[in-house]
Amino acid sequence: MSVGGLIVFLVIGLIAGWLAGKITRGSGYGIVGDIVVGIVGSLFGGWLFGRLGFSLGIGGFIGAVITAAIGAIILIVIIRLIRRLAQ
Repeated sequence: MSVGGLIVFLVIGLIAGWLAGKITRGSGYGIVGDIVVGIVGSLFGGWLFGRLGFSLGIGGFIGAVITAAIGAIILIVIIRLIRRLAQ
């Protein structure tokens, strides 16, 4: 992966993590937390959409951000459910 590709990957993670934090009524997780949530959400969203045979029909940067944000939202909801059950 080139330096430019890595920067784009991190920016997508940051935007997706921030969006997921806002949509799930959170305040975000800071820059590093948003990047981590966005990257993990990106991997999860890409895997989930692939398994379901679903495509957004939007390619490029915007499609990657939307896929990552959806994956991050699902991930945040699952983590919150697990925390509630553990209490």
